[in-house]
This record gives sequence, structure tokens and C-alpha cells, in this order.
Amino acid sequence: MTTIRRTARQPALPSGISLAHDGDSAHGSQPRGADLSRPQPNISGCEQITVLIADDHPVVREGLAALINRRPDMRVIAEAENGREAVEQFFALRPDVALLDLRMPVMDGVEALIAIRKRAPGASLVIVSTFHNEQDIYRAVQAGAHGYVLKDTPTEDLARCIRTVGSGGTWIPPAVAAKLAKRLATQQLTRRELEVLRKVAGGKSNKEIGAALCISEATVKVHVTHILEKLKVAGRTEAIGVAVNQGLVDLAETAAA
Repeated sequence: MTTIRRTARQPALPSGISLAHDGDSAHGSQPRGADLSRPQPNISGCEQITVLIADDHPVVREGLAALINRRPDMRVIAEAENGREAVEQFFALRPDVALLDLRMPVMDGVEALIAIRKRAPGASLVIVSTFHNEQDIYRAVQAGAHGYVLKDTPTEDLARCIRTVGSGGTWIPPAVAAKLAKRLATQQLTRRELEVLRKVAGGKSNKEIGAALCISEATVKVHVTHILEKLKVAGRTEAIGVAVNQGLVDLAETAAA
């Protein structure tokens, strides 16, 4: 049984995506003895933005909670250590905004995001990550993330992200948006081309790839040609570099395969 931990600490981009922008911030404390699952007024009488934090590292969760709870207009009402727990706590407490770590056990951030949006299409969800390759960003936005925040983001920007997403907006920092635009400009590889590309990254020859995939060596050569054209590269080595940068290939996985 999951235990709910409540915290009482004091081309062009797709349609609808906007870049992060500046906003105000403040410091303060939250009322004590409140029902954390219900909106609470801050010292100015306005309701606070309630936040759920999901990350498998306790230090990260506690650090984010401390930063968020310093703001008078927002507070953390729950923490989760994996994606499945994040989904359960989201529907138990219905926070205004959920911050989901990209890499978590049991269910990762994007999987949790998809599960939440399936039952609550209007949920305000942000992916928080140390990873910023093009494929990770693309995957998160395609799944319906309203924001993508790197863990080295300045605290003021984190607060602005929560306010923006909490009010129905989208927060994509310029550097992340540039990577997303680059990813969208890349022609999509077919499933078979991805299979061939991963074999290439694993150091396999065309003959070995053909044998592994039960296709002819000539067919492998055609796939490799299409891969080079779509990735806009001149050779196999360059293709591997681009594929790793875009998150299409994990060298550790290809080496183990």
C-alpha cells in the first residue's frame, strides 16, 4: 500500500508552445495546521498553487520542496519517489501542478505524465530533468508536458515555471525550445531504420546487421543511405554521434545487445 507523504514545510514549435518569460517572485511562509489537499490563502488572501514533486532522490525532493515552500503563493502538498506513486498521489490530492522527474523507477516521468493525462487531460504537468537531449524533450512535449525544466534551472525560473503552468500556460526555456525545434526539423526514421541505426552504433557490419534482422545486405545498405540522408550526415560515425545527441541511440544498450 502506498503511503502518501504530505509536506508542511514552511520547424517552428508545435502550436500552443511558448517560450519562458520573466515574472515576479517573493518569499514567505505558509499557514500551519491547514488541510494540504485544499487550496489555502497566502498572506495576501490569494489561493496558493499546490504542487506535487516526484523524484527518486530524497535530497532532490527535499531541496525542491524547500525552494517552493519559501514562496507565499505556492506550497508542496505531496512527494513521490517513483512514477506510479506520483500517479496515485496526483489523483488522491489533485495538485495544481506536478513536477515529474524524467528518470524514475517503476514508471518514468513521461509514462507517469501519460497515465495522468489519460484520466485528467487538463492536468498541468512539468518534466524536471538533468537530461536535455533532443529526443527526451521531444518525447515529453509529445506526451503533453506543459513545461520542461532542467535541474540546474535558477530558482526564480522554477518559480516562474510553476506560476505559468499553474495558470494554464506552457514553460519551455529558450535553450530547450531550440533543441525541440531542431528535433522537429529532423525527418523521422522508420522503425526498421532505427533498428539498423542501433546495430550500426553497436559496431556491426552491413552483413552482420542483415543476418541479425533477417534482411539482405543490399537492403541494409539502402536503409543506411536513408538514415544518413535523414540525419543530414556524411558517414556512419557522424550518424552515431547525431543519434546519441538526439537520444535515438543509447551506446550502453547497443554495446550490451
